[in-house]
Amino acid sequence: MVGNCHYCDIKLNRLGITIFITPTPKIIVSGMLLEMLRKKSTMKVKVIKSLQELKGIIAESERSFLLLYKSNSPTSGCAESSFEEAATLIGEALSLKADASLVRDIHPFYGVDSVPSLLIFEKSTMKNIIKGCQTTGFYKNLMENQLFQATSGTSGGPSVTVYSTPSCSWCTTLKNYLRQHKIQFTDIDVSADPEQARALVNKTGQTGVPQTEINGEMVIGFDKSKINRLLNING
Repeated sequence: MVGNCHYCDIKLNRLGITIFITPTPKIIVSGMLLEMLRKKSTMKVKVIKSLQELKGIIAESERSFLLLYKSNSPTSGCAESSFEEAATLIGEALSLKADASLVRDIHPFYGVDSVPSLLIFEKSTMKNIIKGCQTTGFYKNLMENQLFQATSGTSGGPSVTVYSTPSCSWCTTLKNYLRQHKIQFTDIDVSADPEQARALVNKTGQTGVPQTEINGEMVIGFDKSKINRLLNING
C-alpha cells in the first residue's frame, strides 16, 4: 500500500523482474468428472494442424490466441489445461492450440524458440508471446484485457496506459473500473515484458503494480480519487 493507493509488489533482481504469484488453489475431483471437465473445456479450443490453416483463421479475427505446446511435456500439459479452462470461462475468445511436435511450421515462422508459449494475434499480426505455464486466472485476465482493447475502438479521449500483471488483484480492480466508465486504455503486462518493467521502475521509482499513466501523469496503485480527477469521472 502506498498512502491510500493499493498495489501488488514486484521485485527486481539481477536477471530481471520476478513476480510473486500465489498458486491457484486446485480442487481434487474424481477421474470421471475430471475427464468430463476436460472434454468440455477442449470444445472451446480449436486444434490447428498447419501454418496455412492458422493464417486463414486469425485473419478474420480482431484478437486470437494460440497456445503452442508439446505433447508428453509436463509443463506443456500444465499450460494446456490452464489455457483450456480460461477459454471455457471466457467463451467468446478465439482460442487455438497446436502441438509443436506434430505441427512443425508454426513456431519457426513466428520465431518461437520454446514451448509452451501463448501467441497473441491482432488479425494476422503477432503482438505478444507469453512463455511457460501460467494459471487459469492469468490467461483469463490476459485474454479479457486483449478482447476489451479490441472491441473498445478509438474514442478520441484521454491517453491512458495501465502497467499491470494478470495475477494482480488491484490491477484487475483498476481495469474493471476503467471499463465500467467506458475508458479506453492500453494494458502493458510487465510480467511478460521485463524491459517495460525496468523502464517503469526507472520512471517512477515504484516497484509495484498497477501504475497508470493518464495524459502523461502517473498514478501509483488504485488511487480512485486521483483517477476520477484526471479522467473527469464523477464519484
